[in-house]
Amino acid sequence: MKKGKAAVRIAQLIEQLNEHNHRYYVEDAPIISDAAYDRLLRKLTDLEAGFPDLTAIDSPTSRVGAPPLSSFEQFTHPSAMLSLQNAFSEQELREFDERLHKSLGHSEPIDYMAEPKLDGVALELVYQAGKLIVAATRGDGTTGENVTHNARTIGSVPLALSKPPGFVVPDKIVVRGEVVILKEDFIKLNEQQLATGERSFANPRNAAAGSLRQLDSRITAHRPLSAFIYAPGLPIAGIESQNQFLSIMSKLGFLTNSLSRLCHGVDQVLDVYNELTEQRFELPYEVDGLVVKADSFEIQKRLGEISRSPRWAIAYKLPAVQETTLVNDIIVQVGRTGALTPVALLEPVGIGGVEVSRATLHNQDEIDRKDIRIGDSVLIQRAGDVIPEIVEVVKEARQGNPARFHLPNRCPECNSVVHKEEGQAVHRCTNMNCPAQLQARIRHFASRTAMDIDGLGDKLVGQMVESKLIKDVADLYSLDHKSLSNLERMADKSATNLLEALGQSKQRSLRRFIFALGIRHVGEHIAGLLAKRLGSLETISEATREQYEQIDGIGPEVAASLVTFFSQTVNQQVIKRLTRTGVKPPSVELSDLDSRQALSGKTIVLTGTLASMDRRQAKQRIQDSGGRISAAVSKKTDLVVAGDKAGSKLAKAQKLGVKVIGEDEFVRLING
Repeated sequence: MKKGKAAVRIAQLIEQLNEHNHRYYVEDAPIISDAAYDRLLRKLTDLEAGFPDLTAIDSPTSRVGAPPLSSFEQFTHPSAMLSLQNAFSEQELREFDERLHKSLGHSEPIDYMAEPKLDGVALELVYQAGKLIVAATRGDGTTGENVTHNARTIGSVPLALSKPPGFVVPDKIVVRGEVVILKEDFIKLNEQQLATGERSFANPRNAAAGSLRQLDSRITAHRPLSAFIYAPGLPIAGIESQNQFLSIMSKLGFLTNSLSRLCHGVDQVLDVYNELTEQRFELPYEVDGLVVKADSFEIQKRLGEISRSPRWAIAYKLPAVQETTLVNDIIVQVGRTGALTPVALLEPVGIGGVEVSRATLHNQDEIDRKDIRIGDSVLIQRAGDVIPEIVEVVKEARQGNPARFHLPNRCPECNSVVHKEEGQAVHRCTNMNCPAQLQARIRHFASRTAMDIDGLGDKLVGQMVESKLIKDVADLYSLDHKSLSNLERMADKSATNLLEALGQSKQRSLRRFIFALGIRHVGEHIAGLLAKRLGSLETISEATREQYEQIDGIGPEVAASLVTFFSQTVNQQVIKRLTRTGVKPPSVELSDLDSRQALSGKTIVLTGTLASMDRRQAKQRIQDSGGRISAAVSKKTDLVVAGDKAGSKLAKAQKLGVKVIGEDEFVRLING
């Protein structure tokens, strides 16, 4: 690129990034995802590296954050609060490790502290004579906002430091941390916001930032903030490493991250990163990367820093879970219960290694609340196996005044009348014979967590319904080789394999069968409760509403749905036809139920990989056995199940004296 063209592009990027910085740090209202911002910053960094004389004084690469709000008293940090360089691949992390070895002049593995990078807002705390005297935000890295009155309302921020034996607390201590809102607390906070007619928050980070920077500390006091300490703001006498720092901070009364790990060399860091990638959606807080720091403070001092970042630390970013893209269209899908679900067709974008081109819009109320329109620029997110959803619309990027979207009055599949019950958010097709409903019911019946009929894909189900080869799920078991061979692209071997899969599915468990029936409000967990408590298909189908409600975990709404389903003649006939074709889920011996409740009321944590089942299956078995799943180990944990390559959770359990069992013992427990 020629110098003139580079100068123009640099000026454009600086203008864009400064605007995004202002929205992120000052207004707490970003309009692009973190991943999109990182890409812009990387482009600017690369251009300035190629044309160093074009680096401007207002370049975002030479400053951190944004100036403080004028409504807060300013506070000058004792030392600059720097930002971290980012690594987006294993190669970039190894290059960081090589740079440190080269600078230090030795080849021995470097000891690193690997710490989850919490997605919150930075905070500096100053203690004098063991008492909190100042709390300040990062601001521009040199000067922040004095938010002491708000920080004092955070329960995890000690107002006075403890005095651990063997450590002399210095007269002045400056520490830094991250203020976050835990996932469960965030859900409750948004529920409270909506209940009082207030606007919900887009994500925990925005909620934490807005809460910490309230002018009225009484509002902050009612926000569920947590502060995790991760670094000293000034050297502390007697502390020589990051590992030692975290240990002593915990003894002084600060909250530190229990998943932080001391690693001997970069390979161990990569192991921790891979474990964090696997666990991220189970953690109680949002994380967006792994911070890797040279553990020794003496080494940190030798390595020093560059204009905006320390040389001895890097943030190895996790795959993005949020991105910005466009809504190209909105379509309507009809589910197995007749529910009309609007779906946004998106400009394809990669999130967490997966290309996303669709996002659920849930219902009309959700579309209206977020004001989603075709052509809008939107922030979408994907968490674990959850279907991508639109977090919010970037209203500032909207072009013109596009029309609002409304669900149709007629079913898009069968043209029948659409009805919305009073007090309900869902619009439903009123035609029980709607082909879209039938296809959805069959797909659900055959799904992996239900009857697990391999080879029965969406296209094949569509052909079967359109050709009237099947009219309900019972017809699946009347299929033969001849009828299947008449279908388009159904080879002889494919037909044989499908018939074998249908035969194998006839002996699925009672829990799977009940779930496969597609009863409204009855998921895998409720199906498991019914199987365990009532024992057989006959008992379940003939139970009264009162008998259903006597089962712990089943309320009036679910009980009413069960009574309605099993009382309908058409459903009774389908079940009878299924049993006549040999679909006979084995009964659960009620005498065995007590032994299957070995985990009843216990809090269980999973760590590592199990050979006999995946993580989702293990969680389901624990719930079916009466246990509760937790993402983190604490003193309240009753049991840790440790599989292959168990990580920090195992170490934490051993430290706290929590009982740990292996996979063999776990399988014996859940099987009774």
